Amino acid sequence: MKIGITGGIGSGKSYVCERLAARGISVYDCDNAAKRLISTSPDIRERLVGLIGPDTYVDGHLNKPVVTRFLLASEKNAQAIDAIVHPAVAEDFIQSGEQWMECAIIYESGFNSLVDRVIAVTAPEEVRLRRVMQRDGIPREKALEWMARQWPQDEVRRRADFEIINDGTADVDQQIEHILTHHKLR
Repeated sequence: MKIGITGGIGSGKSYVCERLAARGISVYDCDNAAKRLISTSPDIRERLVGLIGPDTYVDGHLNKPVVTRFLLASEKNAQAIDAIVHPAVAEDFIQSGEQWMECAIIYESGFNSLVDRVIAVTAPEEVRLRRVMQRDGIPREKALEWMARQWPQDEVRRRADFEIINDGTADVDQQIEHILTHHKLR
């Protein structure tokens, strides 16, 4: 059985994955895979340069400000980048042999089709905002901008099979254990 872990920025997906790792469960990280593939795949590099322009990479490294500017300029631009990167990440996940996947945009990317069950990690918006601002050292407005680019948490929770509440007070380990034991996801 393949299981996906999702949740909006700042929900604590990485923390849940750390808790799973403590139980010996390895989780494929879609964000890290995308970064790795963008850096190492000649095909992706060529296609991104063709899409964005010659300044996409500088000295062999992704020029993040140029790519971010292009990405945020329009939804069409974001979709064009996704059309290059998402299929490569999906194929990499399949080839990895991993059973668990962490993907912030599991529904937006269609990666929910790669798994049998989805666990949504949720937290109140203010908690998420505080986490993102602290983690990334960005102002509230920027954190809100990034949150607005993702699906609403209520919609993700509605579509998911399970929910783990990571609000800073709920017992995350107990929730994980319940899902693993009662739903036989080990």
